[in-house]
Amino acid sequence: MRRTALSTTGVALVLALSLTACGGTDDTESAAAPTATEDAAFPRTVEHAMGSTEIPERPERVVVLDTGELDAALSLGVTPVGAVTTAVSEDSLSYLADDAGDVAVVGTIAEPNLEAIAALEPDLILSNKTRHEDIYEELSQIAPTVFAERVGAVWKENFRLDAEALGLADEAEELLETYGADAAALGEDIGDPAGTTVSTMRFVEGAIRVYTAESFIGTVMSDIGLDHLQLPTAEVATFAELSAEQVTEADAEIVLYSSYGAADDSGEATVVAGPLWPRLTAVAEGRAFAVEDDVFYTGIGLRAATLQLAELRDLLVD
Repeated sequence: MRRTALSTTGVALVLALSLTACGGTDDTESAAAPTATEDAAFPRTVEHAMGSTEIPERPERVVVLDTGELDAALSLGVTPVGAVTTAVSEDSLSYLADDAGDVAVVGTIAEPNLEAIAALEPDLILSNKTRHEDIYEELSQIAPTVFAERVGAVWKENFRLDAEALGLADEAEELLETYGADAAALGEDIGDPAGTTVSTMRFVEGAIRVYTAESFIGTVMSDIGLDHLQLPTAEVATFAELSAEQVTEADAEIVLYSSYGAADDSGEATVVAGPLWPRLTAVAEGRAFAVEDDVFYTGIGLRAATLQLAELRDLLVD
């Protein structure tokens, strides 16, 4: 099955999220300066996972160190001066690439480059405790640093935290309200979302991850109202891990699957061409869909969630 491309509608929805830019890599490319009323929100103290951080002025040079923070900043109209990439790509996630094309790369999520970050002279650094707790002190010596507690299912709370640090809390609430209404509308158009089971799986280095309600994609399925398949998990609450021989345990009426990296390397190509794949209900009924990994699994945040809604509308609504 060919991997589906993001629809024009999906791109339009994401573009609609763009607000007036508050920062950028080039001072000549920003929109109108903040009003006196907006600037009155600073200085401000933000409470976060590592304590409290004072932000003296409205941030103009922001560095983000995870996919969720990059999604959040761009959703709020803020173009960071620096960002990290994933381990399998030297570029920003595909769905953020256009807006992040001029953003300087400061290492990977696993290994941020502190010297490169400092060289950008940021006035705010955004990340989370899950990824970078061990370098928080070094980062906070470079610039005011705000960390979320964790990633994934708490993406809305993280979005609000990032917006608070940027002085854009009201804008964040408006965007989340629009997203919630769109998700509910999609559920209504599907017809009986609660009676429709969906399995979300990802092929990673030969294993099959079946994501749970405690994952980012799990929250989107819940917002739509779909009956999300929940398999028993071991130590990781966000997904259960199956072998290729166990793939039928992830059966559902709808299957959304992708690969982290190339399909030949992840194990996807072997499983999809194997004898067990056709036994899945979704495969037999033509409702197993290859989706873009950057949007459905690697990405976290409002833009990714909005694109998921657009893609699922194309796939599931007649």
